[in-house]
Amino acid sequence: MQDNYQQKTLGILGGGQLGRMVIQSAINYNIDIHILDPDANAPCKDICHDFTQGKLTDYDTVYHFGQKCDILTIEIENVNTEALEQLAKEGKKVFPQPHIIKLIQDKREQKQFYKEKNIPTADFILTDDKNAVLANADFLPAVNKLGKEGYDGRGVQVLKSEADLDKAFEAPSLMEKLVDFDKEIAVIVSRNEHGELDAFPPVECAFHPTANLVEFLFAPAQISEEISKASIEVAKDVITKLDMIGILAVEMFVTNDGEILVNEVAPRPHNSGHHTIEANFTSQFEQHLRSVMGMPLGNSELRMPAAMVNLLGEDGFTGDAVVEGMDEAMNEKGVYIHLYGKKITKPFRKMGHVTILEGNVEALKTKALKIKDIIKIKA
Repeated sequence: MQDNYQQKTLGILGGGQLGRMVIQSAINYNIDIHILDPDANAPCKDICHDFTQGKLTDYDTVYHFGQKCDILTIEIENVNTEALEQLAKEGKKVFPQPHIIKLIQDKREQKQFYKEKNIPTADFILTDDKNAVLANADFLPAVNKLGKEGYDGRGVQVLKSEADLDKAFEAPSLMEKLVDFDKEIAVIVSRNEHGELDAFPPVECAFHPTANLVEFLFAPAQISEEISKASIEVAKDVITKLDMIGILAVEMFVTNDGEILVNEVAPRPHNSGHHTIEANFTSQFEQHLRSVMGMPLGNSELRMPAAMVNLLGEDGFTGDAVVEGMDEAMNEKGVYIHLYGKKITKPFRKMGHVTILEGNVEALKTKALKIKDIIKIKA
């Protein structure tokens, strides 16, 4: 019997750009989306069926919001999992499941899960405070990561030598061996309630030197067929061992020896999948929708090589956003601009992205650099 997806309301905790792009997919299926977000001017506000302004970490707010929905999902991990657990007990479908969100909220627990489940990851030590980091100076060079509430490059310090130890966190954190890697890649996997499993082809990420945010992304990743297949298997292994329903972005290092190590995961649509709107047969946003709504998963193969450039607020500008270079960029073939509806720009704030399609990989890289120089977001 066909499920009537149109009669089910999907509630999303978080109303930023990820939710906005999920809504853009949901419109094609006449699915009503309810959004909860603390920002009265959240990017989703004017395009969702029902908008609630409220705190994502407040039990009562999340619980009352969830009661109006049939299925609940997230576009940000920092949410009240206790309220979601209660809603699940009362029969609401919550994907990803609340205990998985809780696990991923704490990088310490996340790393221990990898170790227990034989998922390859860099060596690490759990540290409760700054003194514990100092006591493990012989573990350097390492990356010191806050257990909770670190995201988009915040809550991460690279400690190369004892001279850097002063930057260590005075909070529960972990020290992770600094990996000498060749590439950073990501694989997005999805799984629905019927046990269907799918993986998008691996992508290659290039990070901003100071903001610790992905600046460029290239699909497919320039890796061997063997490493590509192995990375997909690792990503599928992670979502299966988590027994998770939904979409999971698995960020990995490829070491100089060709070893694959899981860095971190995100149980939601992710920056490493934005290009899929134009570049793949099914976008990550539609796949997320399909996986949590119990729909059949879509084909995630790449149509043609693509690059994605993050549009970050220019350093030194805060205020009403002004986008420069739009017309020039729009004149280029295969260039797709996505602005996120954020009125205010700040240095390095994610304001949008551009996807570039180009059959030749070298030409693709050249065009990506060109687009990055053309479009500037100032105030």
